[in-house]
Amino acid sequence: MDRKSLTRELNNWYKKICTPDFIAADPVQFPRRYSKREDIEITAFLSATIAWGRRDLILRSAEKMFALMGQSPHDYVMSGGYKKLKNLNIHRTFFENDLKYFCRGLAHCYAKYKNLEKLFASAPDVWEGIALFRNEIAAANKGVYSKHISNPGVTEGNGSACKRLNLALRWLVREGPVDLGLWKKIKPQALFIPLDVHVARTARKLGLLKRRSNDKKAVIELTEKLREFCLEDPVKYDYALFGMGAMNG
Repeated sequence: MDRKSLTRELNNWYKKICTPDFIAADPVQFPRRYSKREDIEITAFLSATIAWGRRDLILRSAEKMFALMGQSPHDYVMSGGYKKLKNLNIHRTFFENDLKYFCRGLAHCYAKYKNLEKLFASAPDVWEGIALFRNEIAAANKGVYSKHISNPGVTEGNGSACKRLNLALRWLVREGPVDLGLWKKIKPQALFIPLDVHVARTARKLGLLKRRSNDKKAVIELTEKLREFCLEDPVKYDYALFGMGAMNG
């Protein structure tokens, strides 16, 4: 496919997929249920954290998780309501102890930064922001890191694709029919694509991604390529690649 045809194809798929109809079958619906910024932030990161596997099961698990947290997840976190949790399963390998871990970390982050936008905006780029978030959450948990918060490998120079964290950031930063556009201190052009196996496979078929591993370097390579199609908002094509992948099975 030539460049002009690919540009048209990507833009057409973006318009087709990124519509309000997308929300009902996607975990982005959960942060959209709240109006208080802290509730939106917390539900965005927690929803994205369990966003792997079948989408219907993700939605069912998220309903279960947020039912535990009551009407205001932020109030639940700051009041220590999570301390009453046992260790029942929430989603696949994510248990109530994992939710407790997040809640302790989030309480620490809100006490220190007031909101999560300030935490991420204090870092020089998204990868440093993810690393800072991960470190702050661990600091509130006796220095223990969770397998549910990916390591971007900032100091090592090679790390995880951080798909779920980049997904939460897409929701919070981009503004559109699906994404919330809550944060203003980080611009959409600074984001990186939430790379899962399906998006990566489609990107390789289209010649947009050459790297074979689905890691941080692949995310950077693909995002830089997508910036050639839309410099100010490259990750909007996450929707296009998702739609094209779904069409092709």
